[in-house]
Amino acid sequence: MARTLTPRRNGPKSRPSAPARPSRTPAAPKLYPTKNDLPEATRIEVIALLNQRLAEAIDLQTQCKQAHWNVKGPAFIGLHKLFDEINEDVEEYVDLIAERVAQAGGIAEGTVGVVEERSTLPDYPLGLSNGPEHVAALSDALAAFGRTIRIGIEEMNELEDAGSADVLTEISRGVDKWLWFVEAHQQSPS
Repeated sequence: MARTLTPRRNGPKSRPSAPARPSRTPAAPKLYPTKNDLPEATRIEVIALLNQRLAEAIDLQTQCKQAHWNVKGPAFIGLHKLFDEINEDVEEYVDLIAERVAQAGGIAEGTVGVVEERSTLPDYPLGLSNGPEHVAALSDALAAFGRTIRIGIEEMNELEDAGSADVLTEISRGVDKWLWFVEAHQQSPS
């Protein structure tokens, strides 16, 4: 499987009044010294791939808060609390990924601009208000993130980085649990 960093599906959004910015993708990433025994070339690739997952995790976190802040309707309390609980776990996923980047000797890249440029998650529709709409949009985001995390596990296994694969596996289990919780609001017993 080819390992590539995927740009956001719509590309970076233009900012009319903002001055032009240099590319956020460094030509040669800075590595901090570490006694981690992964080869330097592997660590460079791992760091780039984990920074891609980091952008997507931060994007997912903002989507959880968007749903949490704006849900309305008869299931408000339950969904409001659910979306906040998901956000809390996703915040932990963000930290796990960022800290793994640092453990490999890299720099965690988690600014809003980097997230906007790199995340491959679908954009969250801003006009939603009722519970079923937020449930559908957040389940789409969770499913997309789960897919990218599983791709990341495969990439880390190919690079023989068991530690990073384990971090992503832990995240995958958590995302699958939250997807189940959210999708349960779309399902009815037969």
